[in-house]
Order: sequence, then C-alpha cells, then structure tokens
Amino acid sequence: MKHKRHIQWAVLILLALAPMTSVMSQEKEFTLEDLNYGGTNYRNMIPRNMYTEWWGDRMVRQDLDHCSLIDAASGAEGEPLFTVTDVNRWAGLSDSTLVRHLYYAEFPYPDSTLVLLNNGYERMLIDWQSKRCVWRQSTRIDGHAESDEDWNAQSRAVAFVSGDNLYVTDGEGHLRQLTTDGSRELVYGKSVHRNEWGIDKGTYWSPDGQRLAFYRMDQSMVTDYPQVDIYHRIATHQPNKYPMAGETSHKVTVGVYDLQTGKTIYLDAGDPTDRYFTNIAWSPDGSTIYMQELNRAQNDCRLVSYDAVTGARRSEIYRETSEKYVEPLHPIVFLPWDATKFILQSQRDGWNHLYLMDTRGKILKQLTKGEWVVQELLGFNPTSKSVVILSNERDPRQSNHYEVFVSNANRYPLDNGIGCHHGTLSRGGKYLRDVYSAPDVPRCVNLIAVDKRPVSKNLLTAPNPWKGYAVPEYSSGTVKAADGVTDLYYRMVKPTHFDPSKRYPAVVYVYGGPHAHNVDASWHWGSRSWETYMAQKGYVVFVLDNRGSENRGLAFEQATWHQLGTVETEDQMCGVKYLLSLPFVDSSRIGVHGWSFGGFMTITMMVRHPEVFKVGVAGGPVIDWKWYEVMYGERYMGTPQSNPEGYAQSSLLKDAGKLKGRLQIITGYNDETVVPQHCLSFLDACIDAGSQPDFFVYPGEQHNMRGHSSVHLHERITRYFEDYLK
Repeated sequence: MKHKRHIQWAVLILLALAPMTSVMSQEKEFTLEDLNYGGTNYRNMIPRNMYTEWWGDRMVRQDLDHCSLIDAASGAEGEPLFTVTDVNRWAGLSDSTLVRHLYYAEFPYPDSTLVLLNNGYERMLIDWQSKRCVWRQSTRIDGHAESDEDWNAQSRAVAFVSGDNLYVTDGEGHLRQLTTDGSRELVYGKSVHRNEWGIDKGTYWSPDGQRLAFYRMDQSMVTDYPQVDIYHRIATHQPNKYPMAGETSHKVTVGVYDLQTGKTIYLDAGDPTDRYFTNIAWSPDGSTIYMQELNRAQNDCRLVSYDAVTGARRSEIYRETSEKYVEPLHPIVFLPWDATKFILQSQRDGWNHLYLMDTRGKILKQLTKGEWVVQELLGFNPTSKSVVILSNERDPRQSNHYEVFVSNANRYPLDNGIGCHHGTLSRGGKYLRDVYSAPDVPRCVNLIAVDKRPVSKNLLTAPNPWKGYAVPEYSSGTVKAADGVTDLYYRMVKPTHFDPSKRYPAVVYVYGGPHAHNVDASWHWGSRSWETYMAQKGYVVFVLDNRGSENRGLAFEQATWHQLGTVETEDQMCGVKYLLSLPFVDSSRIGVHGWSFGGFMTITMMVRHPEVFKVGVAGGPVIDWKWYEVMYGERYMGTPQSNPEGYAQSSLLKDAGKLKGRLQIITGYNDETVVPQHCLSFLDACIDAGSQPDFFVYPGEQHNMRGHSSVHLHERITRYFEDYLK
C-alpha cells in the first residue's frame, strides 16, 4: 500500500512537471552566431530600428529603396518622396556607379527639395521636385577614394586627406592641394592627441564654409613601437608612433585655409611642446576661432580666441585649474539668437553642467545644477530660446531629455522619464527624434514636439527579437562602495531556468575604468550578449560599476587618481562579498573577465585576491601604466617620474608570483592601444616567478577583434570557463 502511494505521488509529480518540461523543450537556445555582433544571425537578433534624417524641421524616413516624409501631427508615413530607382535614373547612373540604398541620404537645405547622395565615386545633389541632378562632385583622386572627408553644405567644398596630404575640392570642382610634406611623421587633417578630449576628426569648416581650420601633427620625435606584419613571405616591420607616459610626445599646430584667397596661416598659439589643443569652435560670423588649450599635466585649461584671418591670439576667455585634472570634452556652442553669448560645459562644481558666458569671458549664468551630469547638448529651440539636453537627473542609470530655458534656467522633461534615451533635434529645434529602451523594452522610436510639451507620437515599438528563446533573468541593485557611503550599481544575470536550490558558478565581468559604465536602465539592464550566453550555460554573471567609472560626478571619478587599480579593486570586492552572500552562488567557483582596463582589473583582482578567484580571462590588459600612452595615462597616473609610488603599486609585474588560479591572457597581435609589450612582459615575469598563465593571440588584430573573429574570441573565453570553472 505504501509502495503504491509512492508510485501515485511520482506520477503526479511527473504530470505536474510535464508542461514545464514541454515549454522548456520548445524554447530555443542561443548561439554566438545569434548573440555576437560578428555572428551570422546577429542582425536578426537585435531590436528593430528605423532610420530617419531631418529636413529642416521635417522628418524623413530613410529606407533601403525609398525616402518618405513623416507627418508630425499623426506620426504617419506618407508616400515616397523618391525611390532609389528614381535617383539613379535622374542622375544617369548605371552598373557600378549606382546608388545601392538610401540609408545615408541627407537633406542639407531646409527650404530646398535637394537630397545629398554618395555612390562612392561622386557626391550628388538631386532635386526630387524637378527630377534631376543639379550638382555633382568627385570623391576620388588619382583613382583613390577620399579619406577623412569633411563636406560643407554652404560652400559645397570638401576637405579630405589623400596620400598623407590635405586637399580641398571647392563647390565648382576645383581641386586644391593644401600640403605637400605629409607623411607618417607629419600628419594633416586627421584626429590628433590619440582621440582624447572628444577629438574625432582633424578638419573644421567655418559656418559659411569659406575657411577651414585643420590639425597638423608633427610626431617625428615620438618613438616608434615595433609592430610586425606577418602576412608576407618574410614578416615585415610595421611600426606605429606611440608616445608612452613620461616620454616625448608629439607637437600639434592649427592651420586655417581661406577658400577665397587660397592662403594658409597658422594660429599663433606659441610653442606647442607638451601642450594639447582641443575643442575647436568657430564664431557664427567665421572671423574668430576658439580653442581650449591644456598643459601636459592636464590641470590647467584655457579657452583662447584667435583671429581667423591673421592667426593672431586675441584673448584668454576662460581658465579652469585643478589639483588633479581638468578634462575639456566639448567645444563651446553659440546661441543661435545671440552671437555674443555661448554655452560652456564644465565640471567646475563637481558635475558636468552648462554655463552661459559672453565673449568677454564673463559667466552670466549656470543653466543646469545638481548632483547629476549633463550627458549631451543636442541643440537649441530658437523660438522658445531654449537648449535641449540629455542628463541622468532621474537616476544615474538613466538618460533622459530635458528642455532648459536660457532666460531663467527652468528645466522641463521631454520624454517619458523611464529607461535610457538618445535623440537628435531637428534643424529648427521644434522636434526631437527620441529613441529609448528600458529593462523590459527592446526599443521605441518617438517623435516629440519640443514646443508643444509633452506631445509625443510613437513611430516604432520594436517587437522582442528574442521571443521564443530561453532568456535568463536580468536585475539591478546597489551595494555600498569600500568607503561605506557611496552606492554602486550592479547588474546580475541568473542562469537560464534558474533553480534557487542549486549552487552555480559565477563570473564577474569587469571594466572599471574612466569614461565607461556597464550598468544602465536600457534593455536587460544594459547586459552584453555574452552574459546571456554564459547564463545559458549555467553561470551567474555579476557586473558592478566601481568608483572611477563615468556619469557619477568628479569626486566619484577622481577617487582613483594616481592609484589606478586600488580603489576599483576594493569596490569590486564589495560586490563580490555581496555575490558570495547569495545562497545560490558557489563560493569555490568564482571567475572574472574583462578587456582593456577590464583586463588590467581582471589580473589585479586575481593576484590580490587569489583565495577568491579560481579562473580569469584578461583581454588586452594593461600590465604597467608606464607602457601606456601619454594623454590618458598621465591624466590618471601622472608620469613615472612624478608618481613613482603610484606606478610601482599599480604595476602587475611584481605580482606575477601571486597568481594561483587559471588565467588566460588574450591580445591582438598588432594592438596599437595596449601594445603587446604589456602581455609579453607579464609572461616573462610569470616565467621568472614560476606561475603558469595561458596565452592566446589574434594575428593581425588590434585592440578589439573585428568581424567574425569576435565570435571565435567569445567562444574561446567561454570554453576557458567551461574547462576550468564548471
């Protein structure tokens, strides 16, 4: 009888579990081809998007084969303005010269029915009303495509680089060579200072397109790093200029070319040795250039004006100093309705905010204020005399749009107040294209009428592209930093089909460095797709933004100054302590993984806490900051000469013998950001100390693996944890 009762209970349990088992068996599993951006199915697994461009204050939908107008009142899409077949016919294009799609169509003139297109051979302005091509300009020189091209809509002139030299083709098609001595050592018209301080290009047109400011970088005095190109019968030397911390850096000057006179002058900024020139801006009338100038110690920043005709230094408009560092990231922006006033972004009160200033250098007003940061200035609404910004005022993990009135600094929300938003403002400032996601919202695209707050029209609500797949649970919360006061935000991804009665291995994913964060209120709390892959394989993944990361104010970021790796590790271990307190985490199976600064953090955490971490994978790791580049390295660490204790403390070479767990180091063989000397020197130290890391390189790759190599990389990372942590 007792035996029979047991059988009955077993049958009931099986029947109860049957639907669950059936559901689980129907759910699909992910592969890295689905999840990784280099994967063959990745594009089908990301939330749907729509592409739009502003035509003045009108929104145009860009699609593969047509462009159509979006009605601002209803949000409805109208009939096509033109098709790709139309523009090819009107421009007389055929075969290899065809325009293939319209995703990059631009509408540079608010009052003209002109669309700017580029087929790789020429840029064209096509009038879809008169159905003809009204202007065209070659995009090739001696059979080669332009590089670093910068086109101006007003003059229709384009600046570009070819064969290391700078050229301009004017609106009438006349080619002008501005330089003749360009080389690998003398660089014109390209980004300088290793893309720091927001620099991402090397040419800057005046508003009317009649003058061009450009960078000239002399790096002949900078030491070559001896990279090797293996893709020859005999490997060849392929050096790159790499100014290491404390060593000789390059010299930058700024030239100005006048389209009317054909002459070039250089700004009289003085000796460029150990100085950084950044955030170039033009006055509205094109007569004055403004530039932020930073000393090599990066603790003294000056906003200086120059005569654009003569190059003469006019005046110092503003100066900001710090005991640690000043970090200018944004050029000044003039008010569209008042050419005597501009907006400066500064962290002078400890948070990035907007300040209204005049051209004499007087601060007229602080437009935004509070313990939050302005993340972006999108533009202006001249009608209401307001500025539209993106900030994290609501929550450090969020990004939301606000309208700020210049007259009284009053601030009003523009979006729905949830999740992470980004957007573009129409040319006249009347409408905002608002794109957002939230932890449970893949993507939404809205059209917001700025001056009719808070009128919003939904243009797209993307369906969940992961429907039908077994998806893990994503959550976010806080732990206290090592100072016992500061809240730190974390993300946790639990294993697929999580069972709280089980004990799972856990992997800490870490970055930890400046100008980055991992946890935000976007879809799945900002989770990287690899975390989902690991959760599917039965791991808990834990991610924490420690002090030193971005968007939490100056004191939060500068807590790591001159001692990289110390405060960050202390904070990360507070997160690990919380992780180990969870009953479903197996404390004997804790791993850690990170890339770049995160690779540095991975090894730091493993050698400082060998009792905790069993397995680690460090990608592109900094090993000793004396081998990192001048601009970034000296901002946070000073020089090896001025901060020897900090460099010695942060170096991982001395800790090679403390490595106890399994560590795999991965790098791109031709990494120009964290050069291979880091990894190789650590391996050498491990040999001397008798420790046994594993090492893998990607030939021909730089700091991050490109294309399908990224799939291979993440499978390799996963297998290492599967082999030694599972």
